[in-house]
Amino acid sequence: MEQLKHECGVAMIRLLKPLSYYEQKYGSWRYGLNKLYLMMEKQHNRGQEGAGVACVNLDAPVGEEYMFRERAEGSDAITEIFRHVGDSFSGQLYMGHLRYSTTGKSGLQYVHPFLRRNNWRAKNLCLCGNFNMTNIDEVFSYITERGQSPRVYGDSYITLELMGHRLDREVERLYGLARQQGLQGIDITGYIDDHVEIANVLRKTMPHFDGGYVMCGLTGSGELFAVRDPWGIRPAFWYQDEEVVVVASERPVIQTTFDLCAEDIHELEPGQALVVRRNGQRQMEEILPAQKFSACSFERIYFSRGSDSTIYQERKRLGEQLTPAIMKAIDNDVAHTVFSYIPNTAEVAFYGMTDGVRRMSHDVRIEKVVWKDIKLRTFISDGQERNDLAAHVYDITYGSLKEQEDNLVIIDDSIVRGTTLRESIFKILDRLHPRKIVMVSSSPQIRYPDYYGIDMSRLEELCAFRAAIALIKERGMQGLIAETYKMCKTEALTTNHVRRIYAPFSVDDINRKIVEMLRPEGMKTPVELVFQGIEGLHQACPNHPGDWYFTGHYPTPGGVRMVNQAFVRYVEEVLKLQL
Repeated sequence: MEQLKHECGVAMIRLLKPLSYYEQKYGSWRYGLNKLYLMMEKQHNRGQEGAGVACVNLDAPVGEEYMFRERAEGSDAITEIFRHVGDSFSGQLYMGHLRYSTTGKSGLQYVHPFLRRNNWRAKNLCLCGNFNMTNIDEVFSYITERGQSPRVYGDSYITLELMGHRLDREVERLYGLARQQGLQGIDITGYIDDHVEIANVLRKTMPHFDGGYVMCGLTGSGELFAVRDPWGIRPAFWYQDEEVVVVASERPVIQTTFDLCAEDIHELEPGQALVVRRNGQRQMEEILPAQKFSACSFERIYFSRGSDSTIYQERKRLGEQLTPAIMKAIDNDVAHTVFSYIPNTAEVAFYGMTDGVRRMSHDVRIEKVVWKDIKLRTFISDGQERNDLAAHVYDITYGSLKEQEDNLVIIDDSIVRGTTLRESIFKILDRLHPRKIVMVSSSPQIRYPDYYGIDMSRLEELCAFRAAIALIKERGMQGLIAETYKMCKTEALTTNHVRRIYAPFSVDDINRKIVEMLRPEGMKTPVELVFQGIEGLHQACPNHPGDWYFTGHYPTPGGVRMVNQAFVRYVEEVLKLQL
């Protein structure tokens, strides 16, 4: 499949003992820093465009630096950062971030964590997260109308400025209380540092945002926090013992790094914040009321590490549930069928698929037909050169099936844009001359863009959408486009009107059109698509009901608004219709 980008991965560690404790027990004061490195490397799958780390030293004397940050770009950013951080990154609070951009913006200034400086320790704020906000225009207007002037237009900077403003107000509130108690000078500072209520800051900040997020932060006075969106769209997990409090985007990252059982690790609940005070006390705070639970199902299908015990079983079920449809596609002729997969993320679904065939009392012929050969290099900018190179990203095992006699069933985790199928996969599989290719997707048809952190933002990029539009034109139903455009543009944007585009067609209708659109010129082998069903998805991943990619049921108003706006833009800029 095409590489999808996801924003992003987070890791946090709060040491609860003096640094001397870790040096004596583990042989190095770098215990926390080393654990942060491991957590970041084990989440490298979540971001390869850049990385950053931050640290707060509560023991730093006045006049010396106490809040540190280091960032780097590129797939080797983690190695580069930890090669350069030295004794300066001695502290009790650590935060790390892996970045994938979903905005197309690049450069070191967009790499997390983001840092807001001030001479008052408590007013210093370092922020990172796994998030994408759908209403950043409204938030930008809100803060600029109140006099702020962000240096960069982007959800990360705007979030930093809004939260930083609320942190300033919290510090000023405590300053007033300290003065009322007769405190002066350094005693006021000490009072503020000891009494910051970061939950107050979050309750004033987070209601302004619509989107999927896990927001993480450190303050210069020693507050640590992680807050999850009220729909539970983006994941976060935490663990605590007498030595550390830990937060990460994925459970097995904590499990492996600290040698734990899965049951030791807790999921951060929707709308909840984990807060660790300056004194090391952990608190769980409700920041926003939990909404309809909409944890992202695509996390389970593709992004999260398959080493998680439940994710592994879910991916196997996704493959196994496709067995009846696959058997139908090959006319139950298992004896003349070779089963394989597209490396590497579809491997577990492949195991489930073949288990399903075996349970029907069939021997299964398994071959590694496709090999991922090289990585497409982005420095090639010409479109045709890109396509030529894409055709060689994968290679095949010649002689792995009998020409014109064997079917080939090959599973992938998802089919999004279809570019890799058209430019590479179908071309090379055709060289094997199978009797029939059955291309299987362990996820349903991806029909709608994502606005919560994955780079699917334009309708016309999705092959299922292009197929539906092609069918509308073929059948003389262009009026449906005009009607949908009018509803998207003029009606209250509480309903996803783009769903109307798919309503006249069955899944099989769209499957056949996708095949027609993606078949390379000159390909001779018949192709049939088999997609996971929506019911099958929910049966396999019952605890992650967020399915807006497939159904168009966006959990937040911002998602609904943006998909309608995307259709308006598509009609005006791509179809160039005057309606």
